[in-house]
Amino acid sequence: MTSEQHLAPLRMPDRLFAELAAGGGSAAAVAFLERAERARRLLLLRTLLDHLDTLPTPVTPAAEAWRVLKEAAEKSPEPVELLLLAPATGGWISHMLRRVHGTASGPPLWAEAGHLSALALSACLHAGTDTVLDVPLTSGRLPLPGLGMIQLPAAQEGLAAGRATTAGGELTVTGPGRTTGSVRVTCRPLTRRADADGGTWLPLRTLTHTGPDGTAPVTVVLEDLDPYRDLDDHLPPARLDEDEAQEWQRLFGEAARILARPGAPGPGRVDPAMIRAIVPFGRTAVSPPPPPFVQVSASSGDSFGGMLIVRPASALALAETLVHELQHSKLAALLHLFPLLEDDRVERYYAPWRTDPRHLIGLLHGAYAFTGVAGFWRDRLAGAEGGEEAERAAYFFALRRLQSRLAVRTLMTSGRLTPQGRALVSGLARTLDGWLREPVPHAALSRARTAAALHRTEWRLRNVDPAVEIPSDGPRFRPDRTSWPDVRTHAFADRPAAPHTADEHLAAGDAAAALAGYAGQLAGDPAEPHALAGWVVARAVLDPGRATRRMLARPELLQPLPSG
Repeated sequence: MTSEQHLAPLRMPDRLFAELAAGGGSAAAVAFLERAERARRLLLLRTLLDHLDTLPTPVTPAAEAWRVLKEAAEKSPEPVELLLLAPATGGWISHMLRRVHGTASGPPLWAEAGHLSALALSACLHAGTDTVLDVPLTSGRLPLPGLGMIQLPAAQEGLAAGRATTAGGELTVTGPGRTTGSVRVTCRPLTRRADADGGTWLPLRTLTHTGPDGTAPVTVVLEDLDPYRDLDDHLPPARLDEDEAQEWQRLFGEAARILARPGAPGPGRVDPAMIRAIVPFGRTAVSPPPPPFVQVSASSGDSFGGMLIVRPASALALAETLVHELQHSKLAALLHLFPLLEDDRVERYYAPWRTDPRHLIGLLHGAYAFTGVAGFWRDRLAGAEGGEEAERAAYFFALRRLQSRLAVRTLMTSGRLTPQGRALVSGLARTLDGWLREPVPHAALSRARTAAALHRTEWRLRNVDPAVEIPSDGPRFRPDRTSWPDVRTHAFADRPAAPHTADEHLAAGDAAAALAGYAGQLAGDPAEPHALAGWVVARAVLDPGRATRRMLARPELLQPLPSG
C-alpha cells in the first residue's frame, strides 16, 4: 500500500451501475465502490502529506509516520487496509485537508497531524513490527484506530507530546505526569480486554451478528472513542456505559435479523457486512428511555460505510436507518466517481422529508435514500402476517414511494443532470414506477396520500413568500421562515380507533369532522400553518375539483380567513 503506486483507471461495469441506479447494489457493486474510495483516500492522503511536509511539530513528522505505516502494510496488508478504509480514517483525511485550506478548525494542527502516528502504531501492532514514535496525548489519552484507547494515569492535563514504542505486539506509552516526572503504561492491545476498573486500556467496541445459516459472524465497529468519528469536528471520547453497549448489541442483532431477507439484492436490502462503523450519538447510558424511532442519523461522503445514529428503542427503526444511511454512502461514492449533476447550491427545491428548501445535491441524496427506505418497507409488507405490522408497513411503503417519485420528477425536470445523472435518476424512476403499480391496502394508501399532501401544503405555507410571483427558477421564500416540527408523518402511520383532534379525524378518514376542527382552530389564529394546511387538505378530500387542485398547488395564496 503506497500513495506513489500507479493506480489503474477505475471502470465500473454497466451491470454494477445499473444495480446502483435502481436503488440497490449487490455485494460486488458495494465492493467496487469501496475500491474506488480506497484509491480516492490514497490520492487525498498524498495531497495532505505534501501540505504537512514543512509543518513544525514536537511529535513525529507525518512523512516518517507514513513510512512506518507503509512498512507495516508490506508485512501485514489486510489489517492495515482495514485501517485505511475505516470510516474514521476517511473523516480524518478530509478534516485535515479542510484544516490546511482554512475551512475547518480544531486542536493545534501538529496534534491533528499526529493522528497519522496513531494509525501507524495500530498498523505496527497488527504487523508485529517494532517502532518508536512521538505522539500527541490529550490529558494522557492516545486513541489507537481500530483497537481502542490508552489512558495514562495521573497524566498532565491538556495537550502534550508523548512517546509510544511497539515491540513484539506490546505497546508502551510514556507522557508527562500531572505534577512532575513522567507516567507510563504498557499493554498488549491485540489480546488485552478492558481493565477491570476501566483504567488504562479501553478496547474498541464491536457489534456482531451471525446469520441463520451459521456463516462467519459479521462484525461492525461501535465507535465511541476515535476523535474523527464525527462528520467533521474533532471529538473527545464518549465511552458508552456497559448497559448502553449491551442495548446496542441487542438492537443491532435484531435489526440484522430483520434485514436478513432471502432473495436477490435490491433497494432496501442491506447485508450488515456492508456497514463499517456505527457511531452512537447523543447518549451514553440507557436512561432516559429512547424514542421508538430514530430522531437523528447522519453520514458523510468522507466516511464510506459509517453512520452516526441516536439509538432508538426499536430494532425496526434501527434497521430502517441502517438502510437509509448506507444509501447515502453508496450515492456519495458514486458522486466521487461521476459528475451526476450541476448544482449551484441554491436551496430552492421541495424535499418531501424535509421542512426546509434543499439544494439539488441534497434532493438527489434524499431521493436515493428514501427509495431504499421504500424498498425496506415493501419487504416488511411482503413478510407481514397482518394486523398492525402490515398496516404500518403498507403506510410507510406507500408514503415513501410517493415522496421519492415526486423528488425524482423534480430532478428529471431540473435540466441540471449530466448523462450519468440522468441514467441514475431514470433507474430510480423505473424502480418507483413499478412499485407505484403494486397494490396497497386502501386505508393505508389513503393515509399516506393525505400525509404527503399535508407535508407539502404546510411546507409551502411556512416557506414560500406569497407576495412574490414565482419565477422560472423556483419560488422565493419568506424572510421569517423557521424550522417546524413535522409531527404528521409518523402520526398518520396508524389509524386512530377513537379520534379526538382534527388530525386524528383526518387520519381516520372523516374529512368533514377534520374540516370543522381545523376551522375552529383557525377562528383563533387564521394564519396558523399547521391548522391551515389541515383545512386545505381536508377540503380537497371532500371536494376534489379544479379549484381545490389550484388551492393545493399554491396554498400560500389563500386568504387568511377561509370559510368552513
